[in-house]
Amino acid sequence: MMNLDFGFGALEQDFWRLLFVMTRIGAALVAAPLFGTASVPPQLRVVAAGAIAVLVCAWTDVQAPAALFSLAGMVSVAGEVLIGLSLGFILQVAFAAPVLAAEIIGGSMGMSMATAVDPNSGAQSPALGQYFSVVITLVFLALGAHLQWFSLVIESYKSFPPGHTWLGAERLSEIAGFASYMFVTAVTIALPVSLILLIVQMVTGVLSRSAPALNLFALGLPAGVLAGIAALLISAPVLTDLVTRISADAIGATSDLLKP
Repeated sequence: MMNLDFGFGALEQDFWRLLFVMTRIGAALVAAPLFGTASVPPQLRVVAAGAIAVLVCAWTDVQAPAALFSLAGMVSVAGEVLIGLSLGFILQVAFAAPVLAAEIIGGSMGMSMATAVDPNSGAQSPALGQYFSVVITLVFLALGAHLQWFSLVIESYKSFPPGHTWLGAERLSEIAGFASYMFVTAVTIALPVSLILLIVQMVTGVLSRSAPALNLFALGLPAGVLAGIAALLISAPVLTDLVTRISADAIGATSDLLKP
C-alpha cells in the first residue's frame, strides 16, 4: 500500500475510506450554488462533507482504493471529483437562469448600472439579479429540494461506485442540454416584463417625436423604471411558478444523470 501510515492501526483503513468518500461530497458542495458560495466558510463545508460521508460509510459498502496515492488511486479520486462537480453544476445552471433574466430586464429598464456583488459567484450582478436569487433560494429551500439533492448525492454511490465514475459522452451531452434549458427559462421569465417595457419605450419614442421639446431621457428613464416595477409586481405569481419549476427540473435532471 502507498497510503500514509499515522500509526492508528485498524482505524487507518476507516480514516482513508472516510477521506475518499468526502471527495465526491466535497466537490458537489463546492460546485453547488447554495453551499459553495464565498460567504460559506470552507471549514463549514468540510464539516458538512464529513458528516454526510459518515452516513455514506455507515449505509454503503464503499471502499477506498487499496493504494490511494498510486496512479490508479489518483484516477479514482479524479473520477469522484468529476461526479461531484457534475451534480453541483446542474444546480448552478438552474440558479443562473433567473440571474440571466434579470440581466435582460435590467437592461430594458435602464437599471443595468445598479449592480451589487453576487454572493454566489463573487461577480457583479444587477440589483434585480439579487432579488431573483433570493426568490429561487427561498423556494428551493421551502420545497425541500436541498434534501432531495443530498439524497441523490448519496444515491450516486450506487449508480456510480468508485472505479466506474467516468461520465460518457451521452451523460455529458445531457448536462449541456440542461444548460440550454437555462436560456429558455431565462427568456420565459423576462418575456412579460420585456414586452411591457418595449411598449413603454415605443410610447415615449412617439411622444418625443410629436413633441420635440420634451426631454426624452427625463421622460423615458422614469417611465421605464416605473413600468418595469409594475410589471414585476404583476408577474410575481408567474415568477414563483417558474422558479418552482426550475427547482423541480434541476432535481429531475440530477436524477436522470444517475440513471443507468
